[in-house]
Amino acid sequence: MKDLNKIAAQFAIEGEISSTKPLGEGFINDTYLVFVNGESEPAYILQRKNHIVFPDVPAMMDNIKRVTEHIKAKVSDPLRGTLTVIPAKDGKLYYKDEDGSYWAVCLFIKGSKSYDRADTAELAYQGGLGLGCFHKLVSDFNEPLHETIKGFHNIRWRFQQWDEALAKDAAGRVASLGEEISWIESRRAQMLEFWEKYEKGIIPTRVTHNDTKISNFLFNAADGTLLCAIDLDTMMSSTLLNDTGDALRSYTNTGAEDDKDLSKVGMSMEMFKAYMGGYLSVMGKELTPVEKEYLAFSGLYITYEQVLRFLMDYIDGDTYYKTAYPEHNLVRTHAQYKLLTSMEQQLDQMNGFIAEQA
Repeated sequence: MKDLNKIAAQFAIEGEISSTKPLGEGFINDTYLVFVNGESEPAYILQRKNHIVFPDVPAMMDNIKRVTEHIKAKVSDPLRGTLTVIPAKDGKLYYKDEDGSYWAVCLFIKGSKSYDRADTAELAYQGGLGLGCFHKLVSDFNEPLHETIKGFHNIRWRFQQWDEALAKDAAGRVASLGEEISWIESRRAQMLEFWEKYEKGIIPTRVTHNDTKISNFLFNAADGTLLCAIDLDTMMSSTLLNDTGDALRSYTNTGAEDDKDLSKVGMSMEMFKAYMGGYLSVMGKELTPVEKEYLAFSGLYITYEQVLRFLMDYIDGDTYYKTAYPEHNLVRTHAQYKLLTSMEQQLDQMNGFIAEQA
């Protein structure tokens, strides 16, 4: 068991560290609250960064530092309007322990609250508002960011992996998946056409968050107003349509990501309008015409990518995603495909709403 107080003491923390306590059960990082001088409210957040998922933690921390400093110069309350990175005592933005683990510290934002999930239209609106405010704050950040996860949402790269998986057929499952494989192949050209517009600069490159669930936004505990975006580890330079697409995939699904009952799965137009209404209330005038053109399609793009990734992992023998039973990835594939077809059927209505709002 690591001495967390000793690790926290490697950072430029003000006051005497009294204790550390675990915060949640993160899927990627291990997170702890740091208390100083015996106070009842935490003062800092300590995280062990997963250097398997993020192979270049120093680059990731450099991204976070530069973007948060940019945001601080634009908000009325710099200590609550974004994360505050606390450097190690040697000036680095991280501490590497004797076991090779990477650690980082940021200021705890007091008087804040978060939500585990968006299960109402009002919370969907707040989630859209949160992403919109983040995108607007970084809309004039023009420096390139480090690529923290290779090929993230790059469908051309995913197709390279896909073609290799089909050729290898590691688990001997390809022969039984003719229908599912046709789902991928029938939309390949459409998805590449979209991504090519980004590659050619027709769709602009911006700062993207890349993990847009509502739990990654903090709100004022006193009045419920938005404070800031958190969990910035996946922040990169890409198209903001990756962010909106990921949000639409998760916020609008009426079923579970791995729902066996496909009758429960579909895109909720109510949740779409709520989320997109919140987002466009901030970003409606900031988007380029081509971004508006593909805003609704972004949900299809990211959902399609997830269909491909679940099916590809099933073909590979379930080596990437954790599974609870042998057919889990195939069930996920079918559920996400049902969501995709629901989005496709409602695309015209989605585009109509965006045209009205933006």
